[in-house]
Formats: sequence, C-alpha cells, structure tokens
Amino acid sequence: MICANNVTLRIGKKALFEDVNIKFTPGNCYGLIGANGAGKSTFLKILSGQLEPSKGDVTMSPGERLSFLEQDHFKYDGYTVLDTVIMGNERLYQIMKEKDAIYAKEDFSEEDGIKASELEGEFAEMNGWEAESDAATLLNGLGIETDLHYKMMSELNGSQKVKVLLAKALFGNPDILLLDEPTNHLDLDAIAWLEEFLIDFENTVIVVSHDRYFLNKVCTQIADIDYAKIQLYAGNYDFWYESSQLMIKQMKEANKKKEEKIKELQEFIQRFSANASKSKQATSRKRALEKIELDDIRPSSRKYPYIDFRPFREIGNEVLTVEGLTKTVDGVKVLDNVSFIVNHDDKIAFVGADELAKTTLFKILAGELEPDAGTYKWGITTSQAYFPKDNTAEFDCDDTIVDWLMQYSPEKDVTYVRGFLGRMLFAGDDGVKKVKVLSGGEKVRCLLSKMMIMGSNVLILDEPTNHLDMESITALNNGLIKFPGVALFACHDHQFVQTTANRIMEFVNGKLIDKITTYDEYLASDEMARKRQVYNAYGEDEI
Repeated sequence: MICANNVTLRIGKKALFEDVNIKFTPGNCYGLIGANGAGKSTFLKILSGQLEPSKGDVTMSPGERLSFLEQDHFKYDGYTVLDTVIMGNERLYQIMKEKDAIYAKEDFSEEDGIKASELEGEFAEMNGWEAESDAATLLNGLGIETDLHYKMMSELNGSQKVKVLLAKALFGNPDILLLDEPTNHLDLDAIAWLEEFLIDFENTVIVVSHDRYFLNKVCTQIADIDYAKIQLYAGNYDFWYESSQLMIKQMKEANKKKEEKIKELQEFIQRFSANASKSKQATSRKRALEKIELDDIRPSSRKYPYIDFRPFREIGNEVLTVEGLTKTVDGVKVLDNVSFIVNHDDKIAFVGADELAKTTLFKILAGELEPDAGTYKWGITTSQAYFPKDNTAEFDCDDTIVDWLMQYSPEKDVTYVRGFLGRMLFAGDDGVKKVKVLSGGEKVRCLLSKMMIMGSNVLILDEPTNHLDMESITALNNGLIKFPGVALFACHDHQFVQTTANRIMEFVNGKLIDKITTYDEYLASDEMARKRQVYNAYGEDEI
C-alpha cells in the first residue's frame, strides 16, 4: 500500500497539487488521468521519491518494494539486456554481483565462504535461480527475441530499449508498480501482452496512459486529477466517464430544483414581508432561503480540440494502385514485392511490430522516398496530406506558428489561418510562438492543423497519437471516423484502430497480410494467426 498524505506541490505561485490525500491499495490497478499539464507524471515522481512535495509526504507499507518505468533510454547502455531487466530488483542484482566477485577470487578465504553462504541463502529466498528465466519470459512476451537477451543495451534500437525498460519495471513482482505511458512506442502485440500481465498482477499498479482501450482493459479504479485535487472513481475509464458525467448532471438537476425553491421563497418574502399577519412566515422563509446553497459546479479543466477534415474535392473510384514495391533499408529488405489497391471508401490501419516497413511505405507513398523496385499510382482526383512519424524536419525553421501554417493555406489570410489554430487550442499570443520551441504535443496539433487546412481527400498518418493527450486523441479519432475520404494510418491505440479502420494490413518479414475486417475480428482470426506463424517461420513462398 502507498499513501499520499496532505501532498502539496507548488511551482512558483501555482499549486499543481493542494492537500492531496489518497490511498492506493493492493489488488487494484489505478488509472491516473487528467488534462495535459494537470501533473500526472509529476505525481508519479512524487510517489516514487524522485520529486519532493512542497508539503506533505508519501508513505509505504514497511518492507514493500516499489518499481517504476524509467525514461532514460541510454542509462543502461553499458549492460546486457538480461542484466538490465534483473536490475529491476536492485537487491537481487547486487547479491548476484557480490557472489560472482567472491567466487572469482583466487585467494578464497573461509570468511569469503561464510559470506558466500549467506548470500546464497538470501539469493534462494528471492528465487534468484529463476531470475534469468523470469527476465527472459518478460522480454519474450514484449517481443524482444532470445538472440537479443545477451546483447548490450547500446546495440538495441529505441523501441527495443523501451520494451527492455518496461520489462525491468515489471521484473521480480514488485509490491507497487508505477507506469508512466507504458504503451508508448509498443506495438499492438506487446500492448496486448502487457494488458494480460497487468490483469493478472496481484499487487498495486498506478498507470498513466492516453490509451482508452488499455485503461478500460486493466484498471479497477480511476484517479482523476482536476483543479489540483485527485478524486477516486471505482471501475475503468468508461465507468469514470459515465460516473463523472452523471455526477455533473445530478448536481445541475439539484441546483435547478434549489433555484426554483429560491425563486419561490424570494417571491413570498417580497409579497408578504410588509404584511403584519404574514411577517412571521416571511421571516421563516428568509431563514430557509439563507440555508440553501447551490452546488459549486466547476467545468473540467480538460479541453478538446475540434478536428474536422473537410476535403475540397470528392474522391473518385481510382485512389491508389501499388505494384511490386520493394525497398531495402540498411541491408534489410523491409518491403518485398508489396502490391495492393486502395478503394474510395477505405480506411486502412497498418498494424503489427514492423514499424520500419510501415514508415518506409508511407514515405514512398508521400513521395519522400524512392522504392528500389515496383510502382505506385495515385488517382487523378486524389490529393494527399502526410503526417510523418518523425516531424523534426517540418519544424526546423524560425517561423512563427501562424507563418508556418500560412504556407499550406489556400487563403493567405491571417484570420483564416488563426481559425484553424484556434480549433487546435492555439489561442491569442500562441500564434507568434516559434515552431522550433514547441512541445511534442503542440507540434502534433500543428501538423493536424496543416492537414485540415490543406483540404486533402487522402490522409496518410504515421503514429499521429504519439504525444497527444487523451482529449486530443478522442478528437482525432472522431475526426477520422467522420472523414469522407481515404485514410492510411499506423497507430498503437487499440480503440482508435478498432473504431476507425475497415481494413487491416500487416507486414511480416516484408510481406503484406491484407484483410477487409475490423481490428478485433482480425486479432480473433485463427487464419491470420496461422499465416503470421507461417510467414515468420518460412516466408510467403512456402505457404
């Protein structure tokens, strides 16, 4: 169990948290939610001891071990993958190294033997002999293949390091587990594995995530940060949403009845306060009036952008034909003779673990990369807008936000451009901010403003939900659902994919699996599972 006792954190004059009292108990998975800037990650840092509150303290049950997901991808570059995971249990790793050092001594003494015996006993009590196999199980579950387990962390790419650090946090059955955006940069298979792990986890979990499906799947309670307070709701994210909306509705209805009663009392007092025979009744009603207090209903601090993609031109029947696309990147054939036809009503989700294949295809279709072989042809009625996974080059300039967006606008009018920025929550002086100093989430909102203002009828989006808060993800999700054009997108948000896509594509060893179906149906398909296993083992030619 972990408790926050009267926790207050002030940054300058602003109180991020004010006298927060909350208890997190074993057997529960708490989803910590709130608007961007509400302090979700900061609160996790307070709980983990990485940050001291201005007032109050955090207490844990004696003898319990706390583990949290680290964000520094380079911290363990000098260690092997397996060692990094085992370091999740600091004491166990320390014992392993102490034992190795003692046994490596050339002048092994009796004192060394006694010390080694003590360490062996503690090692056995901590199930140390299963440490490597337990670590390997976690890594395999998250998609880190066995041949990588003994490599140095420095040899892994960014997404692989994310998975290793997640395995480190999960290792050794910690009593309290803190996870800040654990699904970021995970493929959908790894997310599904993590969901099952957390569902079966019997201790305390506190997780920050913008993935609504994930929160619905794993959470037993929601801790909502709003106006410097944290309020607990039983149930998952959907239960929280329904409960919070119901609470506001009930308070409004109660206030309405109170306002009607106030009006009735005021009218009586006004009519009869000067009437001697009714003066006692008027005085009684004054007292009753003074006792009526309206509930203070504060609107949520959450803000939803308005995302509406409106094509300037209706799309025709011929959209896109891809024939035999092949591309090798750094000696690896990521696209191998890929062919498909896109129809005018398609919204295609590209899923699976092969991030490079998806990004490479999108870059080719956007005209930013040339294939080694094969062709692609866009229909004459199409116009494309591209959302790149890496947007560094887009913002490598000294433009203000308004000037940056103006170059993509068909109307060179500041008021027109500011209207699109306003939809994406850029207000007032935000327009004169330099684009190169924007946060990750602000850059994504700029790119979405660009896609809206261009009026294209084909949208290519490579991981557009990265860096977005839940409100923006919801707005983008709804915007794509009602978009009347074609969408090709990659996304790790299960609910986003399930509610938007009518066709699923997955790359396995450069080959393409193509299925007209919803995402949930795709995952449940025995045929797809068989094909993926065969592709992984042999390649398409041997099926």
